[in-house]
Amino acid sequence: MESVARPFPNPNLNIRTLSSSSPRGSFTVSRVPFDQWRNRPSLRAGRHRPVAAVANPSSEHDVVVVGAGIIGLAVARQLLLSSDLSVAVVDAAVPCSGATGAGQGYIWLAHKTPGSETWELAARSKQLWEELAESIRDQGKDPAEVLGWKKTGSLLVGRTLEESYMLEERVKLLNQAGLQAEYLPASSLHSEEPALEIGKEGGAALVPDDCQLDASQTVAFIEEGNKQFNSQGRYAEFYNDPALSLLRSSCTQMVEGVQTSKNNLYAKRAVVIAAGAWSGPLMQSLIVQPNLLPNIPVKPRKGHLLLLENFKDLQLNHGVMEVGYIDHQVFTSSTRSCTPGAVEDDDNLSSISMTATLDVNRNLLLGSSRQFVGFSREMDESIVKQIWDRAGEFFPALKSLDNKIDKIRIGHRPYMPDGKPVIGPVPSLPNVFLAAGHEGSGLCLALGTAEMVADMILGNPITIDHTPYSVEGRFC
Repeated sequence: MESVARPFPNPNLNIRTLSSSSPRGSFTVSRVPFDQWRNRPSLRAGRHRPVAAVANPSSEHDVVVVGAGIIGLAVARQLLLSSDLSVAVVDAAVPCSGATGAGQGYIWLAHKTPGSETWELAARSKQLWEELAESIRDQGKDPAEVLGWKKTGSLLVGRTLEESYMLEERVKLLNQAGLQAEYLPASSLHSEEPALEIGKEGGAALVPDDCQLDASQTVAFIEEGNKQFNSQGRYAEFYNDPALSLLRSSCTQMVEGVQTSKNNLYAKRAVVIAAGAWSGPLMQSLIVQPNLLPNIPVKPRKGHLLLLENFKDLQLNHGVMEVGYIDHQVFTSSTRSCTPGAVEDDDNLSSISMTATLDVNRNLLLGSSRQFVGFSREMDESIVKQIWDRAGEFFPALKSLDNKIDKIRIGHRPYMPDGKPVIGPVPSLPNVFLAAGHEGSGLCLALGTAEMVADMILGNPITIDHTPYSVEGRFC
């Protein structure tokens, strides 16, 4: 995990140098750039076992999962709990090194649209998260301590008449879908969030059952649970060990596993690619003839998140999100948000939308930015300032505070142009499954995605319709 700090000219935005002993995930960057994968050698199609000057150690598993973010680890967990299969997880870095560790932890439905193609997956995933939190309680533990779990409710807020009308309509849709949701005009909102200022024309959609969690705590919990299967020979981890190529049978051309920089990991049942923003380029680099693969247009969408530790100068009762965040989830060069006040930059297709949460440790998290700048890991001081200024427009108390931004999280969301993740088998690669492209919803959608992938591998009936997420017929 890297720690980076740079001086900032604004005296209200002093960025403290991070210690090398900072907890994993405190400053999170995507670790392995595309050019390292693009230039790696691939195995030739006819070779059954790779031959190298020094042979890699080999091991055999039922399923090999490439990617140790929340999606990959959740897939491993689901397979371990619902079958007797053995699972290996491989990653170029370590858990929480990508978008997972840089996230804000929303387990929300407020910003999802009932009837949309992703609605069922979001609702199912939230249900599974709630069941997990309840199971932790049943064991006599506190999910707040284990997962950083908080049932704070969510506020989706707008500051104009147009946005207020949009939020009223959204509340109606959420109610029709069976969710408890309430529209709050500005006059009623003050009692819920005294520090929040949206003007007389503003309003908010309140969804009291929305929750949040801490990504680092949750990943640690899932990983610890997975490791309980070590003693049965059913679980193994291979970190800091980049995947280089797929191992294929010389007779059947079936994918037999994954060659990494240090190991040959054979998979008797399936290989799952869950490498976040790297999944598209990684798929292209893993095989000999990438032109035979459908183009999987997963691309990195960089984000900054500001963290103020043990923050007591602002009371925040709910998770808060500007309604413009919804428009910016799907954003291409041919589309522009019509939401007033949101900041966009045509040069690198960046956008800023206010988000604010207070975690179980009273850390204030402020976001959020979206940029198409490749796999850049550099902190962008102008983006940091825009996030801070945007937050100050909604929380005026921040403008007068000479607080330090203690940490800045940077990650790369796995963006898909159509706003839907890609989940399912790869038609031209038998036994290979993709689970990527969740953009800013990886944490929220993780358990539903894991359930879907595991059911596909095991041949079980799929709980929800997986057609919207399929590879086949979706990409040219």
